[in-house]
Amino acid sequence: MPKIVALRRYPLKSALGEALDAADVDRTGLAGDRIWACVDGEDGTVGSAKHPRRWGRLLEVGTFLHEDELTLRVGTSAVRAGSAEADAALTTHLGRPVRLSRTAPADPRLHRVMPDDAGMVPEWMAGSLPGEETVSPVGGVERLGRFADFGALHIVTTGELARLGERSGGAPVSAARFRPNVILDLPRDPEPGTELRLGDVVLRIDLPTPRCVIPGLGQGELPADKSVLSTLARQYRIEIPGLGRAACFGTYADVVQPGRLEVGQVLH
Repeated sequence: MPKIVALRRYPLKSALGEALDAADVDRTGLAGDRIWACVDGEDGTVGSAKHPRRWGRLLEVGTFLHEDELTLRVGTSAVRAGSAEADAALTTHLGRPVRLSRTAPADPRLHRVMPDDAGMVPEWMAGSLPGEETVSPVGGVERLGRFADFGALHIVTTGELARLGERSGGAPVSAARFRPNVILDLPRDPEPGTELRLGDVVLRIDLPTPRCVIPGLGQGELPADKSVLSTLARQYRIEIPGLGRAACFGTYADVVQPGRLEVGQVLH
Protein backbone atom coordinates (compact mmCIF):
# COMPACT_ATOMS: atom_id res chain seq x y z
CA MET A 1 0.00 0.00 0.00
CA PRO A 2 1.17 3.60 -0.61
CA LYS A 3 3.04 4.95 2.38
CA ILE A 4 5.56 7.50 3.64
CA VAL A 5 9.08 6.26 2.89
CA ALA A 6 10.99 9.28 4.24
CA LEU A 7 10.51 12.50 6.20
CA ARG A 8 12.95 15.41 6.12
CA ARG A 9 13.14 18.88 7.58
CA TYR A 10 15.48 21.78 6.91
CA PRO A 11 15.79 23.92 10.06
CA LEU A 12 18.07 26.45 8.31
CA LYS A 13 17.01 27.65 4.87
CA SER A 14 19.29 26.22 2.15
CA ALA A 15 21.38 24.16 4.62
CA LEU A 16 21.39 20.36 4.66
CA GLY A 17 18.34 18.65 6.10
CA GLU A 18 17.64 16.02 8.74
CA ALA A 19 16.05 12.61 8.22
CA LEU A 20 13.26 11.99 10.73
CA ASP A 21 11.31 8.94 11.85
CA ALA A 22 8.33 11.08 12.85
CA ALA A 23 7.34 14.74 13.03
CA ASP A 24 4.46 16.89 14.20
CA VAL A 25 2.71 18.95 11.55
CA ASP A 26 0.67 22.12 12.02
CA ARG A 27 -1.01 24.30 9.42
CA THR A 28 2.28 26.03 8.59
CA GLY A 29 4.24 22.83 7.96
CA LEU A 30 6.58 20.34 9.57
CA ALA A 31 7.70 21.27 13.09
CA GLY A 32 11.12 22.94 12.93
CA ASP A 33 11.22 23.25 9.15
CA ARG A 34 12.85 26.40 7.71
CA ILE A 35 12.59 28.33 10.96
CA TRP A 36 16.07 29.90 10.68
CA ALA A 37 17.76 31.78 7.85
CA CYS A 38 21.03 33.54 7.14
CA VAL A 39 20.55 37.27 6.66
CA ASP A 40 23.09 39.15 4.55
CA GLY A 41 24.93 41.72 6.63
CA GLU A 42 25.28 44.09 3.67
CA ASP A 43 21.85 44.27 2.05
CA GLY A 44 19.56 42.43 4.51
CA THR A 45 18.42 39.79 2.02
CA VAL A 46 17.68 36.20 3.03
CA GLY A 47 20.36 33.63 2.19
CA SER A 48 19.29 31.13 -0.46
CA ALA A 49 21.29 28.71 -2.61
CA LYS A 50 19.14 29.90 -5.51
CA HIS A 51 22.12 32.24 -5.91
CA PRO A 52 24.95 29.69 -5.82
CA ARG A 53 27.87 32.14 -5.94
CA ARG A 54 26.58 33.98 -2.88
CA TRP A 55 25.03 31.15 -0.91
CA GLY A 56 25.84 27.78 -2.49
CA ARG A 57 28.10 26.74 0.39
CA LEU A 58 25.09 26.71 2.70
CA LEU A 59 24.41 23.33 1.06
CA GLU A 60 27.51 22.03 2.92
CA VAL A 61 26.23 23.08 6.38
CA GLY A 62 24.75 20.33 8.53
CA THR A 63 21.81 20.82 10.90
CA PHE A 64 20.61 19.13 14.07
CA LEU A 65 17.51 20.47 15.83
CA HIS A 66 16.83 19.23 19.36
CA GLU A 67 13.71 20.67 20.97
CA ASP A 68 14.22 24.38 20.25
CA GLU A 69 18.02 24.44 19.91
CA LEU A 70 19.65 24.26 16.49
CA THR A 71 23.23 23.05 16.20
CA LEU A 72 25.06 23.65 12.92
CA ARG A 73 28.01 21.74 11.53
CA VAL A 74 30.18 24.26 9.70
CA GLY A 75 33.31 22.53 8.43
CA THR A 76 34.67 20.68 11.46
CA SER A 77 32.98 22.97 14.00
CA ALA A 78 29.65 22.54 15.80
CA VAL A 79 28.06 25.86 16.74
CA ARG A 80 24.72 26.89 18.22
CA ALA A 81 22.40 28.99 16.07
CA GLY A 82 21.81 32.38 17.65
CA SER A 83 25.36 32.65 19.02
CA ALA A 84 28.15 34.98 17.96
CA GLU A 85 30.24 31.88 17.24
CA ALA A 86 27.70 30.61 14.71
CA ASP A 87 27.52 33.96 12.91
CA ALA A 88 31.34 34.15 12.79
CA ALA A 89 31.68 30.57 11.52
CA LEU A 90 29.14 31.12 8.74
CA THR A 91 30.66 34.48 7.80
CA THR A 92 34.02 32.75 7.32
CA HIS A 93 32.50 29.75 5.54
CA LEU A 94 30.42 31.83 3.12
CA GLY A 95 32.94 34.63 2.62
CA ARG A 96 30.40 37.37 3.37
CA PRO A 97 29.05 38.98 6.58
CA VAL A 98 25.94 37.14 7.77
CA ARG A 99 23.85 36.70 10.87
CA LEU A 100 21.40 33.93 11.72
CA SER A 101 17.83 34.93 12.43
CA ARG A 102 14.48 33.38 13.25
CA THR A 103 12.78 36.69 12.41
CA ALA A 104 12.32 37.71 8.81
CA PRO A 105 13.38 41.18 7.64
CA ALA A 106 10.56 43.68 7.11
CA ASP A 107 10.69 43.06 3.34
CA PRO A 108 12.05 39.51 3.01
CA ARG A 109 13.74 39.10 -0.36
CA LEU A 110 16.35 36.79 -1.80
CA HIS A 111 18.85 36.81 -4.62
CA ARG A 112 18.56 34.14 -7.29
CA VAL A 113 20.26 33.27 -10.56
CA MET A 114 18.12 32.11 -13.45
CA PRO A 115 19.12 28.64 -14.73
CA ASP A 116 21.18 28.60 -17.93
CA ASP A 117 18.49 26.65 -19.80
CA ALA A 118 15.64 28.90 -21.02
CA GLY A 119 13.20 26.03 -20.37
CA MET A 120 13.88 26.40 -16.65
CA VAL A 121 12.81 30.07 -16.55
CA PRO A 122 9.12 30.29 -15.50
CA GLU A 123 6.81 32.27 -17.76
CA TRP A 124 5.95 34.67 -14.91
CA MET A 125 9.66 35.58 -14.85
CA ALA A 126 9.87 35.80 -18.64
CA GLY A 127 11.57 39.19 -18.44
CA SER A 128 14.61 37.47 -16.91
CA LEU A 129 17.25 35.89 -19.14
CA PRO A 130 19.01 32.56 -18.52
CA GLY A 131 21.90 33.16 -16.13
CA GLU A 132 20.57 36.57 -15.04
CA GLU A 133 20.63 37.62 -11.38
CA THR A 134 17.32 38.78 -9.90
CA VAL A 135 15.86 39.64 -6.49
CA SER A 136 12.44 38.32 -5.48
CA PRO A 137 10.24 37.97 -2.37
CA VAL A 138 10.44 34.95 -0.04
CA GLY A 139 6.88 33.80 -0.62
CA GLY A 140 6.45 31.55 2.40
CA VAL A 141 7.25 34.19 5.03
CA GLU A 142 3.96 36.05 4.70
CA ARG A 143 1.96 32.92 3.89
CA LEU A 144 3.35 30.62 6.61
CA GLY A 145 5.59 32.61 8.93
CA ARG A 146 8.57 30.44 7.89
CA PHE A 147 11.46 30.90 5.47
CA ALA A 148 9.77 28.56 2.98
CA ASP A 149 9.45 29.36 -0.71
CA PHE A 150 5.71 28.77 -0.86
CA GLY A 151 3.95 25.63 0.38
CA ALA A 152 3.53 24.27 3.89
CA LEU A 153 4.88 20.87 2.79
CA HIS A 154 6.83 19.78 -0.25
CA ILE A 155 6.16 16.24 -1.51
CA VAL A 156 7.90 14.03 -4.06
CA THR A 157 7.00 10.47 -5.06
CA THR A 158 9.07 7.36 -5.73
CA GLY A 159 7.38 6.86 -9.09
CA GLU A 160 8.26 10.30 -10.44
CA LEU A 161 11.83 10.00 -9.13
CA ALA A 162 12.23 6.71 -11.00
CA ARG A 163 10.74 8.24 -14.16
CA LEU A 164 13.08 11.23 -13.93
CA GLY A 165 16.04 8.87 -13.60
CA GLU A 166 15.01 7.01 -16.75
CA ARG A 167 14.56 10.25 -18.67
CA SER A 168 17.92 11.59 -17.42
CA GLY A 169 19.86 8.63 -18.77
CA GLY A 170 18.97 5.79 -16.45
CA ALA A 171 20.93 6.74 -13.32
CA PRO A 172 18.87 7.10 -10.12
CA VAL A 173 18.09 10.67 -9.07
CA SER A 174 18.28 11.30 -5.34
CA ALA A 175 15.21 12.83 -3.73
CA ALA A 176 17.60 15.00 -1.69
CA ARG A 177 18.22 17.14 -4.79
CA PHE A 178 14.66 18.48 -4.45
CA ARG A 179 14.73 19.08 -0.67
CA PRO A 180 11.27 17.55 0.02
CA ASN A 181 9.61 17.17 3.40
CA VAL A 182 7.74 13.98 2.50
CA ILE A 183 8.61 11.17 0.08
CA LEU A 184 5.58 9.04 -0.78
CA ASP A 185 5.62 5.60 -2.34
CA LEU A 186 3.26 6.49 -5.18
CA PRO A 187 3.54 5.82 -8.94
CA ARG A 188 3.06 9.52 -9.78
CA ASP A 189 2.43 12.89 -8.19
CA PRO A 190 -1.12 13.48 -6.95
CA GLU A 191 -3.15 16.08 -8.85
CA PRO A 192 -3.88 19.54 -7.38
CA GLY A 193 -6.97 19.41 -5.18
CA THR A 194 -6.33 15.82 -4.10
CA GLU A 195 -6.64 15.20 -0.35
CA LEU A 196 -4.23 12.75 1.28
CA ARG A 197 -4.91 11.20 4.69
CA LEU A 198 -1.86 9.95 6.57
CA GLY A 199 -2.81 8.88 10.08
CA ASP A 200 -4.64 11.84 11.58
CA VAL A 201 -3.03 14.32 9.14
CA VAL A 202 -4.95 15.52 6.09
CA LEU A 203 -3.05 17.27 3.29
CA ARG A 204 -4.44 18.95 0.19
CA ILE A 205 -2.26 19.16 -2.91
CA ASP A 206 -2.01 22.80 -3.95
CA LEU A 207 0.16 23.05 -7.09
CA PRO A 208 3.21 21.55 -8.82
CA THR A 209 6.55 22.81 -7.52
CA PRO A 210 8.44 25.09 -9.94
CA ARG A 211 12.16 24.30 -9.89
CA CYS A 212 15.19 26.57 -9.65
CA VAL A 213 18.94 25.90 -10.00
CA ILE A 214 19.26 23.99 -6.71
CA PRO A 215 18.52 20.42 -7.96
CA GLY A 216 21.58 20.67 -10.22
CA LEU A 217 23.95 21.82 -7.46
CA GLY A 218 26.23 19.72 -5.27
CA GLN A 219 24.59 19.16 -1.89
CA GLY A 220 26.51 17.50 0.92
CA GLU A 221 27.77 14.21 -0.58
CA LEU A 222 25.75 14.66 -3.80
CA PRO A 223 27.84 15.97 -6.70
CA ALA A 224 26.62 18.70 -9.03
CA ASP A 225 24.58 17.36 -11.96
CA LYS A 226 23.20 19.87 -14.44
CA SER A 227 21.71 17.08 -16.55
CA VAL A 228 18.85 16.98 -14.04
CA LEU A 229 17.99 20.58 -14.92
CA SER A 230 18.16 19.97 -18.67
CA THR A 231 15.76 17.02 -18.31
CA LEU A 232 13.38 19.12 -16.24
CA ALA A 233 13.51 21.90 -18.83
CA ARG A 234 12.83 19.51 -21.74
CA GLN A 235 10.27 17.15 -20.24
CA TYR A 236 8.72 18.69 -17.12
CA ARG A 237 7.63 22.12 -18.30
CA ILE A 238 3.89 22.28 -17.60
CA GLU A 239 1.08 24.80 -17.18
CA ILE A 240 0.33 26.01 -13.66
CA PRO A 241 -3.18 27.52 -13.77
CA GLY A 242 -3.13 31.25 -13.17
CA LEU A 243 0.66 31.50 -13.38
CA GLY A 244 1.92 30.07 -16.68
CA ARG A 245 4.35 27.37 -17.73
CA ALA A 246 7.33 26.27 -15.64
CA ALA A 247 9.62 23.25 -15.19
CA CYS A 248 8.07 21.48 -12.20
CA PHE A 249 8.87 18.46 -10.09
CA GLY A 250 7.00 17.40 -6.96
CA THR A 251 4.06 19.21 -5.41
CA TYR A 252 3.26 21.68 -2.66
CA ALA A 253 0.60 20.73 -0.13
CA ASP A 254 -1.44 22.64 2.42
CA VAL A 255 -2.23 21.15 5.83
CA VAL A 256 -5.99 20.72 6.21
CA GLN A 257 -5.79 18.82 9.50
CA PRO A 258 -2.65 18.91 11.69
CA GLY A 259 -1.28 15.89 13.49
CA ARG A 260 1.75 13.62 13.38
CA LEU A 261 3.47 12.01 10.42
CA GLU A 262 5.57 8.86 10.68
CA VAL A 263 7.75 6.92 8.25
CA GLY A 264 5.78 3.83 7.20
CA GLN A 265 2.41 5.52 7.67
CA VAL A 266 -0.06 4.25 5.08
CA LEU A 267 -1.86 6.64 2.75
CA HIS A 268 -5.68 6.44 2.81
